[in-house]
Amino acid sequence: MAEIPLKIPKHVAIIMDGNGRWAEAHGLSRFEGHQAGTENLRRVIRACVDFGIEFLTVYAFSTENWGRPKDEVDGLMMLLETTIDNELEELSAEGVQIRHIGRLESMPPVLQHKVQHSIATTKNNRRLILNIAWNYGGRDEIVNAIQKMIADKVEPGAVSEQLVSEYLYTRESPDPDMIIRTSGEYRLSNFMIWQAAYSEWYFTPILWPDFDKEELRKAIVAYSQRERRYGKLSGESPVDANA
Repeated sequence: MAEIPLKIPKHVAIIMDGNGRWAEAHGLSRFEGHQAGTENLRRVIRACVDFGIEFLTVYAFSTENWGRPKDEVDGLMMLLETTIDNELEELSAEGVQIRHIGRLESMPPVLQHKVQHSIATTKNNRRLILNIAWNYGGRDEIVNAIQKMIADKVEPGAVSEQLVSEYLYTRESPDPDMIIRTSGEYRLSNFMIWQAAYSEWYFTPILWPDFDKEELRKAIVAYSQRERRYGKLSGESPVDANA
């Protein structure tokens, strides 16, 4: 049987789920699970570059995650800060451009500064656009867009899908072609609910720290076997959602 040629998605988004269960399975703390998940992200970024994926969006910290125990939240904040300190130079050298999506103003001031510094440092890189969804929620993103349109005195008749998209955090990125959720859960979890309207979803039981290049390849194979219709019938010419 002939091997199906890979269709590489331009934009892949990932709900990185399962750090806690991975830690429990290995007799480790939840923080150590988050550490393992952070280390794995570096490997997945390299894999995306190798496959020729142009945009990668990762769901790192949701607006709902503030409700977790304080020591876990503090640990996650420390992990982001440490990751920026340790990885920024190498990521920039490899051509990765870092962007943040979410409410930056709610994060600790020191962390805000480091995120802004990483964005400024990598702004001219084009090999891979890395959107980090930190303090992000899909509903909150839409509320934020509405608030900005009202502040800009946008007339009701001028509101269109295109205009709304231009007010979202992801306005400089195409909608995701494929969204991956690890750990076997089948939920959107308030992630990119506007942008995911015609995305292909891929669910895997693999816990995030174990989701490697081979698992990403399996997801791309599954994506390659699908026909994206954008609400049309098979064989019709769909409108390119990323045009």
